[in-house]
Amino acid sequence: MSTHLSAADVAATAIADTRRWLERAVIGLNLCPFAKAPHIKGQIHYAVCAGGGRRELLALLRAELLALAALEASERETTLLIVPDQFADFLDFNDFLGDAEALLGALDLEGVLQVAPFHPRFQFEGTEADDITNATNRSPYPTLHLIREDSIDRAVEAFPEAETIFEANMATLRQLGPDGWAALDVGPRFDPDEPPAT
Repeated sequence: MSTHLSAADVAATAIADTRRWLERAVIGLNLCPFAKAPHIKGQIHYAVCAGGGRRELLALLRAELLALAALEASERETTLLIVPDQFADFLDFNDFLGDAEALLGALDLEGVLQVAPFHPRFQFEGTEADDITNATNRSPYPTLHLIREDSIDRAVEAFPEAETIFEANMATLRQLGPDGWAALDVGPRFDPDEPPAT
């Protein structure tokens, strides 16, 4: 964006961009058959860690994991923790997932919650960076998706051949192509290289 944004504006922009990506790509292309219901019911919680570093992110991740575990799924089904100004490098973000897993263990939440990664430069192992199928996990900003294990179990019951979802997503993205993906307009509106206003 061309104008300096306050931290609050960065957070609002990051949430709006992520919600647009969810509606147009994840739900619009049916990349996740389980996303529409909690979105419609308002059970997706959005959190933003902006203007901090790794320590601040870990602290917020801890708080969000505990909050999700403490609430009923009917109130909060899942959480998207958006990090608009850290981890421009996908490999750095991937490394941070080790810290997230360690935190799950320290909180005794393994088997209760899971952390799934989304990133603007997400790249599946064995693919080229420009492979359109990587877009299935490409969000506007680095994002940690906090998921209930119970929700995954229910999803597997509903879709016992879950690998078919992945295969269908690959086919959808190949058919859409780079131009079709670009036309969805699901990129970031906040430039993390531009410091927020003070």
